[in-house]
Amino acid sequence: MKIGLLGGSFNPVHNAHLRIADGAKLACGLERVIFIPAADPPHKILVGDVSFAQRAQMVRLAIAGRADFELSSLEEERGGKSYSIDTIAEFRNQRPDSEIYFIIGGDSFLDIGTWHRYQDIFASCNLIVVERPGHPVTDPFHKLPMAVKCQFTVASDGTGSLKHESGSSVHFITGAPLDLSSTEIRRRAAGGIDITRLVPADVAAYISQQRIYHQCQ
Repeated sequence: MKIGLLGGSFNPVHNAHLRIADGAKLACGLERVIFIPAADPPHKILVGDVSFAQRAQMVRLAIAGRADFELSSLEEERGGKSYSIDTIAEFRNQRPDSEIYFIIGGDSFLDIGTWHRYQDIFASCNLIVVERPGHPVTDPFHKLPMAVKCQFTVASDGTGSLKHESGSSVHFITGAPLDLSSTEIRRRAAGGIDITRLVPADVAAYISQQRIYHQCQ
């Protein structure tokens, strides 16, 4: 089975996250996309007093009715910093017969050289890099960290994908990504401004009922 891993703080999950999951699924023929809320993300501070349980519930509501989408609480159950390489390794152990695709944004790809054990990520799974507003990935081969550039070649199929010496690939999805910001959604929710066009309706209702972002005012 081809599965995609989509991690993030999901604070809150919004329509762009769902668009990214659908785009990755279509582009690479994924059979399932697993949403993995970070428990303790190493590269960002969680804004507001929003628990893992609340963020996981928002994801659960957002993907309800989608058999091809799944929620994983792995990073909360494991504890400690939510390093991507550890999450990838867990899924490889749990699902040895699956082909793993790790989904990241273009901004993350440009910064991947700062990630914990990033060299092992390239060798452990395929990557799907999704273009994000303001972060186009042009000439991706030359954007690779210098330490691993020699391990890659440009695929000969004309797709612009990169092939790693381990056999894994890095795929790029370009187009017109939704320009949504979790920061802006939190600001609007805190001010009582309608967010139903930015997040799934059940997520908007949950945020309102639980007053999740009222403390962000």
